[in-house]
Amino acid sequence: MNDTPLAAAAERTARNLSDHPWLERLARAGFAASGLLHLVIGWVAAQVALGGRGEADQGGALEALRDAPGGPVLLWACVVGFAALALWQALEAIFGGGEAKDRLKAAGKAVLYGALGATSLTFALGGSTDSGESSTDLTATLMGMPLGRLLVGAVGLAVIAAGGYHVYKGLAKRFLDDLQPTADDGGPVGATVVGSGMVGYAAKGVALAIVGGLFVLAAATADPERSTGLDGALKLLVQQPLGGALLLAIALGLVLFGIYSFARARFADL
Repeated sequence: MNDTPLAAAAERTARNLSDHPWLERLARAGFAASGLLHLVIGWVAAQVALGGRGEADQGGALEALRDAPGGPVLLWACVVGFAALALWQALEAIFGGGEAKDRLKAAGKAVLYGALGATSLTFALGGSTDSGESSTDLTATLMGMPLGRLLVGAVGLAVIAAGGYHVYKGLAKRFLDDLQPTADDGGPVGATVVGSGMVGYAAKGVALAIVGGLFVLAAATADPERSTGLDGALKLLVQQPLGGALLLAIALGLVLFGIYSFARARFADL
């Protein structure tokens, strides 16, 4: 039996799903969920910069959301939004056409949003995660493999490269390619979108580069404890000369990235 008609029917179904208005609406909700997380992470990072306490990472943000009024509803909204974004990106990777690099990028985003959805689900169900511990465990696992230190170093360099790309994407305004033309209308809304995107992407890129640097440091010293995730990276930064001011600037940038993400929920070119 020839399964070509079945494959063609499956592709048509997937394409119809990717173009369905409800999937688009839910995917936009996923960008809003990302914005909410970045707002909370930026707020916690600012508290740490000013001498306060908190976990300035996704786990800390999700825990803060769960404890807030209406938190469980917000968490379940994050679960649905991230799941929809993961599905939409997966469909783009498989059926979206375009160049191979674009499909690979969509596949990577599908994995990222899927992981965010899974983490949100863990917190929505009453559980918790420790990103710093997870990062350390991953580093230890990689180091236990053949050429493990090289693998950890390669991961660190890849994260640094991702951070550098975020900085470039922000300063060069390449993020506007992800938006509808109406997002940059020259008015107050357009100025807010452009300004928050530029600063937000640059700040997120710097934060990622610091995280990647800790992976490289862990590889150089053969010490998995050096790799501590975003929260550990930001808390290490605040201990350096002028670290508090630098962390405060990054925190503001993360808040602005959250604002940009809300704009992307409205103006994303899906």
